[in-house]
Amino acid sequence: MSKIVFQKPKALTDAPFHYCAGCTHGIVHRLVAEVLDEIGQMGKTVGIASVGCSVFSYNYFDCDMVQSPHGRAPAVATGVKRAHPDNIVFTYQGDGDLAAIGTAETVHAAARGENITIIFINNAIYGMTGGQMAPTTLPGQVSATSPYGRDVHLQGNPIRICEMLATLDGTAYAERVAVDCVKNVNAAKRAIRKAFQTQINKEGFSIVEVLSSCPTYWGKTPDKALEWLRSDMIPYYPLGVYKDKTAQEDK
Repeated sequence: MSKIVFQKPKALTDAPFHYCAGCTHGIVHRLVAEVLDEIGQMGKTVGIASVGCSVFSYNYFDCDMVQSPHGRAPAVATGVKRAHPDNIVFTYQGDGDLAAIGTAETVHAAARGENITIIFINNAIYGMTGGQMAPTTLPGQVSATSPYGRDVHLQGNPIRICEMLATLDGTAYAERVAVDCVKNVNAAKRAIRKAFQTQINKEGFSIVEVLSSCPTYWGKTPDKALEWLRSDMIPYYPLGVYKDKTAQEDK
């Protein structure tokens, strides 16, 4: 008799992903869906879709979804959560959406301690619009708008989102993870579950930053993209917990 050892989470629809080969958005989608299955709150969950490569996330998550204007997902999530405080509300955003046009919404939602959860995909580039330099593009990294590499003297330094948000009193939980190997994928799932549990416990703003690959606009094969994530991105954006208010209070 056969035994099922692996299957699609119930929180994902049957719609096939549109992402490029080697893109790790699909891995993160699955992790979010697995956690939603496990906490058993699908009937009370509202996701906020951003503008970017993940714009069609409303086709993939089998829960109520709201499409927000570019960068405004935390503001939309704030409205939904305040109107329905007992619902689970999360945003799914890329670095261009969250860390560029949506910087103010992100910072002030955290400063207010809005009881929402943000899943933040950091692939260090604008993916949907053609590979332009993003606020998270590394120094020296080549993009469509930095063909000679990012020059920090001209374009400034990349923004480390978790480190910045961890300084705000309203942030209850902030962790940076990656999905480049089995060990890190498992750690990413634990962080996503922790972030949702932080919201369930009404502790305040929570964010999980996921270092993700973009083989298409990095100009690399999927395996080489993961190698570059390990060799270049992780040293600049170290993995780990940047704030856990519950752990601090327990000490």
